[in-house]
Amino acid sequence: MSLGEQRDFRLFWTAETVSGFGSYVTTLAIQVLVVVTLHESAAGVGLVNAARFLPYLVLGLVVGVLVDRVRRRPILVATDLGRGLLLVAIPLLAMADQLTLALLVVFMVAFGTLSLLNDSASQSFVPRLVPRPLLTRANARLDQSDAVAQTSGPALAGGLVALLSAPWAVLVDAASFLASALLVARTRVAEPPSRSVDLRSMRQVPTELREGLRWVYRHRTLTPFAIGTHIWFLFNAMAGAALPVFALRQLDLGALGFGLLLALAGVGAVVGSSYAERLGNAFGAGRVSIACIVGNAVAWALVASSPGDSVLTWAVFGAGQLLLGVSMGAENANTMGYRQSVTPDELQGRMNTTMRSINRAMVVVGAPLGGLLADSVGLRPVLYVAAAGFLLVAAGLALTPFRDARIPQETSVANPNDE
Repeated sequence: MSLGEQRDFRLFWTAETVSGFGSYVTTLAIQVLVVVTLHESAAGVGLVNAARFLPYLVLGLVVGVLVDRVRRRPILVATDLGRGLLLVAIPLLAMADQLTLALLVVFMVAFGTLSLLNDSASQSFVPRLVPRPLLTRANARLDQSDAVAQTSGPALAGGLVALLSAPWAVLVDAASFLASALLVARTRVAEPPSRSVDLRSMRQVPTELREGLRWVYRHRTLTPFAIGTHIWFLFNAMAGAALPVFALRQLDLGALGFGLLLALAGVGAVVGSSYAERLGNAFGAGRVSIACIVGNAVAWALVASSPGDSVLTWAVFGAGQLLLGVSMGAENANTMGYRQSVTPDELQGRMNTTMRSINRAMVVVGAPLGGLLADSVGLRPVLYVAAAGFLLVAAGLALTPFRDARIPQETSVANPNDE
């Protein structure tokens, strides 16, 4: 059984690669825009980061129910087109000298709403594209493409920002979303007919929502993993709010230098995702995930300890980014494949959106918190706190049944109490 035989997955894989490439350009461009163009502090970075994920907190659980009711391909196409149009507006407003932090926050809320719909449909679409034994391999391929985008995207973004300015760099992402929409529209996956979403049927939403929550939070192995992931996102958001200010102002790396060093995480992710399936088969998804979270902690500690000296700064900061990429690349394919493999198709949307929504809710809390703490106690302390938080998550998961989690190879979905 080979992924090469899965035509529709190849199209989807290409679409995700293209849009992922553009997204890494925008991620760095928006951070530079906030810090350099709008002259905001870490608190401003945290506010913009939180705005992007606020819809996950407010609408996430309901979106999961809706995604399980309708065909997923049309959602992917429509949301890609919508995000592309939104991004086109940013350079136009900047050109008219009308772009402010408040307006950027509004745009990020709208962008986040479309991303919420796309993410829920995307993660739930993969199990319809490939058979269960290929899920880890499929997710590893997606991670590898994302890693390649992560390698070149920030470096290109740094160059584009230096050449064109941050607002205009986001046009690359707008074009990538258009290309992604066209590729996904060409897939020929036979999806179940959409169920009714009229007012009468919507009365079942609370019941269906509870079904999704029960699946995630009463499952013997998914539950500890979900809770651990929520805490991971809290600390990661805190570090993410402090990082651009730390790199651009305290270390004085510049947009291009910052982008080049972030690209090392992509190099590491290529390596990590290339070995993800092999590691998962040898040690199990649970053990691989726990080891990789320890790697996250070490990586952030290295970044936080970057000295002011120019040569050592690049070496230590770069080593931290490289290790971060390796650990995240090896972890994501295993945990994503695991949670997809143990969840029935009719619950995929609710499972994915439940976990992702609470994860993003942690970003809504953690990003402003990290920014405020960085402004008050310093940038390095916040990065060290995040590293310590990742260690706590790894230690907690090691004490739960999740440490023995493996992706089942049979075609039936396991009972949550049999894991």
